[in-house]
Amino acid sequence: MKTVLKTGIFLIGALTIANFTFAQDNNKTMANDSPAPFSKASAYRTWSFGVNGGAMGPAIGIGGENDFSNWETNIGYGVYLKKQLWHNFGIQADFFRGTLEADNTKPFKSGVTPISPIKSYKTEIKWDATLSAVYNFGNFTILNRQSFMSPYATAGAGLMGYQPTIVNAANQTIDVNNGENIHELVIPVSLGSKFMLSEGVNLDLGYKMNFVDGDNLDGYRGGTQNDKFSYGYMGLEFALGAKTKPQLAFVNPAAVLEKDYVAKYDDLKSQINSSNNNDELNSLKNKVNKLMADADGDGVSDFYDKCPDTPTGTAVDGSGCPLPKVEIPKPVVTTTYIISEEDKKVVTDAIKNLEFDLDKSTIRSTSFASLNRVANLMVSKNLSLKLAGHTDSQGSDAYNMKLSKDRAESVKAYLVSKSVNPSRVEATGYGESQPIDNNATAAGRQNNRRVEFTLFN
Repeated sequence: MKTVLKTGIFLIGALTIANFTFAQDNNKTMANDSPAPFSKASAYRTWSFGVNGGAMGPAIGIGGENDFSNWETNIGYGVYLKKQLWHNFGIQADFFRGTLEADNTKPFKSGVTPISPIKSYKTEIKWDATLSAVYNFGNFTILNRQSFMSPYATAGAGLMGYQPTIVNAANQTIDVNNGENIHELVIPVSLGSKFMLSEGVNLDLGYKMNFVDGDNLDGYRGGTQNDKFSYGYMGLEFALGAKTKPQLAFVNPAAVLEKDYVAKYDDLKSQINSSNNNDELNSLKNKVNKLMADADGDGVSDFYDKCPDTPTGTAVDGSGCPLPKVEIPKPVVTTTYIISEEDKKVVTDAIKNLEFDLDKSTIRSTSFASLNRVANLMVSKNLSLKLAGHTDSQGSDAYNMKLSKDRAESVKAYLVSKSVNPSRVEATGYGESQPIDNNATAAGRQNNRRVEFTLFN
């Protein structure tokens, strides 16, 4: 196992060095094939499939010990289909097969000697189908405009079918499930990196940890932890679609923007350098000079100034012409009308004669004459009136508040119907909150049921 690990580390280092060398040689060519900035995913190749193979074992190196102390390294292989949704996120469907083996011929790493009725096991993973989300940690580099290395992480879930065979203490080989597959949920989590070998082929290196929702992957339920296994793999990924399109997973957004900016700058510079019409250029320069000139100093360019030679200090409009002089109107002196005793008597009579239907806001006709005199007074003298409705304490607070407000509004509506300006009348209800007499007597309650009139300018 140590030899396999050393070889894998060496291979990853060699591929990384080769990746940067390849990026330097092909940097310019690859970047020129990038679509315009903010292009849709359809401008790229988003579908791909891959094949891989590698070493697998019944442990992941974390999460405690397994049921068996000595595990073997076996070969696994798989295929997948991937859809890249954005430049850093995709979805991948995997199918995998392989073999797991382990025995109890040596102590656990903790030094404990295994105690188990099972000497060894061998499990054939007939199929393992999962669906995973794939996240690219970074698909661009600062030193290279074109990305050639894309580290990633995946996590997902799926179902697996497997057949464990065990050897017991009597050296008897037992098929745990009578030749039938056992089906369990499996959760794969992996880390890896892809290296672009060409515009449509990528080298895929990774390590996957598989967590099984059960403790019978090894044919023996010997602990409190579920079984798990690992898979270190190397494979090739092939991009699907038109060869003229780059892979979305290797897009460098910063390089695409820079390429587009440089192209537009070069095109504009080429147009300016190739212009042979000096008259047109001179005309343009004259217009620019005129836009910047302001002979009369009024703040408006001569190009737009319709009134040149404006005297210094004159306020002008956007066309450079003097603003019209504003004449300040003389204040209108008004006299305040003094409310007389006779005016107050008109209001007092209206208060005394004001009557409503029982528990209603309907004004009785006997009150119309005195209210008409109040309306005539307000219209002729341009006066204002405040109406304050009050009730006795019988009934609920809410009911009395509403009745007092409705009666005040009823008086206002009548006055408005007699040509009084509605903005001159303020109607407010106070309910039973401001009594002027004792509510314990009928006479006192009668006095408390009232609408007060306050006349003012």
